[in-house]
Amino acid sequence: QVQLVESGGGLVQAGGSLRLSCAASGRTFSSYVMGWFRQAPGKEREFVSAIHWTGLSTFSAGSVKGRFTISRDYTKNTVYLQMNSLKPEDTAVYYCAADAQGSLTIKASEYDYWGQGTQVTVSS
Repeated sequence: QVQLVESGGGLVQAGGSLRLSCAASGRTFSSYVMGWFRQAPGKEREFVSAIHWTGLSTFSAGSVKGRFTISRDYTKNTVYLQMNSLKPEDTAVYYCAADAQGSLTIKASEYDYWGQGTQVTVSS
């Protein structure tokens, strides 16, 4: 069992930055693919970024590529999402997720554990 707790959300002006954190419990954090998803009001949950359990491979959605960076710290059992050049369309609840299968994936259905989400609001 893995528990995920997100933090770092908030209100920021367009062009600003935020860093989201996701703290994971459990000794097997290092073997999980970790992902970030987001869901805006009235929209489906969408993939943002993911990092392989080795930390050597990442993948991000086209809408955030070049602006968002995912990373992980094994010593802290934490995955981060650095978000720069934020836009109003980035406004959403951001969720952290863990996939025990070991393959980098963008499919929400393949993630086994989810956090409760953290709100990010970008004002214009």
